[in-house]
Amino acid sequence: MPNVRLPDGSVMSFSGPVILADVAQAIGSGLARAALAGKVNGKLVDTSHRIENDAELAIVTERDEEGVQILRHSTAHLLAYAVKELFPDAQVTIGPVIENGFYYDFSFKRPFTPENLAAIEKRMAELAKRDLPVTREVWPRDKAVEYFKSIGEHYKAEIIASIPAGEEVSLYREGDFIDLCRGPHVPSTGKLKVFKLMKVAGAYWRGDSRNEMLQRIYGTAWARKEEQEAYLRMIEEAGKRDHRRLGTQLDLFHLQEEAPGMVFWHPKGWAIWQQVEQYLRRVYRDNGYLEVRCPQVLDRSLWEKSGHWENYKELMFTTESEKRDYAIKPMNCPGHVLIYNKGLRSYRELPLRYGEFGVCTRNEPSGALHGIMRIRAFTQDDGHIFCTEEQIQPEVTAHTTLLQKVYADFGFPDVVYKLATRPPKRVGADELWDKAERALQASLESSGLAYEVLPGEGAFYGPKIEYHLKDSIGRSWQCGTMQVDFSMPGLLGAEYVSEDNTRKVPVMLHRAIVGSMERFIGILVEHYAGAMPLWLAPVQVVVLNISEGQADYARGVASELKRGGWRCEADLRNEKITYKIREHSLQKLPYQLIVGEKEKAAEKVAVRTRSGEDLGQVSLPDFIARLRNEAQSGGTA
Repeated sequence: MPNVRLPDGSVMSFSGPVILADVAQAIGSGLARAALAGKVNGKLVDTSHRIENDAELAIVTERDEEGVQILRHSTAHLLAYAVKELFPDAQVTIGPVIENGFYYDFSFKRPFTPENLAAIEKRMAELAKRDLPVTREVWPRDKAVEYFKSIGEHYKAEIIASIPAGEEVSLYREGDFIDLCRGPHVPSTGKLKVFKLMKVAGAYWRGDSRNEMLQRIYGTAWARKEEQEAYLRMIEEAGKRDHRRLGTQLDLFHLQEEAPGMVFWHPKGWAIWQQVEQYLRRVYRDNGYLEVRCPQVLDRSLWEKSGHWENYKELMFTTESEKRDYAIKPMNCPGHVLIYNKGLRSYRELPLRYGEFGVCTRNEPSGALHGIMRIRAFTQDDGHIFCTEEQIQPEVTAHTTLLQKVYADFGFPDVVYKLATRPPKRVGADELWDKAERALQASLESSGLAYEVLPGEGAFYGPKIEYHLKDSIGRSWQCGTMQVDFSMPGLLGAEYVSEDNTRKVPVMLHRAIVGSMERFIGILVEHYAGAMPLWLAPVQVVVLNISEGQADYARGVASELKRGGWRCEADLRNEKITYKIREHSLQKLPYQLIVGEKEKAAEKVAVRTRSGEDLGQVSLPDFIARLRNEAQSGGTA
């Protein structure tokens, strides 16, 4: 006779084993209709799950985040079902949930066209309308392998064959379609009402470029139509803000095949870079960091000692010289330990904070590269704090407070905090991981910050706090990190002399503020749609003459602004003033100063803002005062 405890603390008793859906019905018919799945003792299960013993139960609906994820996962299966009905020769592979949607990879003899995508989406809607039951079946592994081989689904058979022999696998059936999946899924296809297919892209089987190129169909799915419409509007706006398009339009940077995944910075783009770097350099100086610089190429033996060779080798560029193996550094941390090790350290020196704008190179798959957001060679605003165990929590808390200010200065007041815990592949004893995770958790809680736990997503050497920014159109970007590492300092021989005169191993805190400089600048470009705030704008002011008679005066105005440290250009071309205004407006410059005979005679300038507002004639000193006030209110001059 199972007793079922509900989230409100009430208990329902049943005379025998009971199906989860029947519990929902006993609570209320409305909840039964809304039920997508359930959580039994914290584990997500289908509504068909049989409860045989006392349990804690929560019914999952579309109002819950888990419910939305189940809708998306079930819609991925609906996509595969529709593809198989329309294109029986296509083979299905994997179809996971991703942020805001899902995808499914297919092997098919020809590319899917936009017309095919429209037909697939239409068939999905038809299958959903039929409200087909979605049922779970458990098969022996070998039976499932033979079944999928018999219907020509060789990829699915390969996936199942990788499961240890003798185990059972769960399959889900809807109509004539059956697929491998752990679940849970919605009870019927009629629950899937709001979805849209977005695009087709290429993806290698199992992410290996030596394997077949598959076709990945991306889609999005939501609980309510208005949520999907808002998301699609955001996607449309994101397309207008794409940093790759704006990078070309504003002449900031480019990428080309001669250096895949590496950036060619143009003067204007490099001007933005310098503003970001110099701002961060002031942050280093004002918060006790000592800036350092480490070599790019380091001997293999160092990477073996640090654990990178075993845990990260596939992403490292390697080389050989005079019968010695080297790696181009993918991370800065081992180099910082070597600097720390050059000298006997005392507890009185701790915490010791090193910062570096270090270039890292990683052998990212070509298919994963994306503009300057994901590249192979990038610069990190990397830092490492060597400290005692007692200093971990105050250092982490101070870092969080610092990041909040930095992000606000760049225009990101909203920050989301996530705690990524130990991954399966890691170095260090579990008790050290326990300490590290507790320290990060305590720091967040002592600061009164809500956070999400990301199980298994920490680095191989330590857990981490991730700092996610919300941009102007609601997208989330992970930038800053704080990682606690009890392992690497000991592996590389770092020590300090403690108060009792014994040698101890310091704790190493890996921290970043903006992360990859390239990626952060890409985020800024998209956040501001290329219209950078005054203090970040590569060109802050342009001076335009109406005719040749004002060329010398315009040149003098520009020179005075440059002497004052402002990034200013003079456009003295023999072009119509309306043409020059339009051209510089497209460059999204904060201010245009227009000088004609009236302005020259009055020794003033006519000021036009980026929004097109005409501020009339002002004296140059008054205009410079305006610039100073605006730059300071933006975070820094």
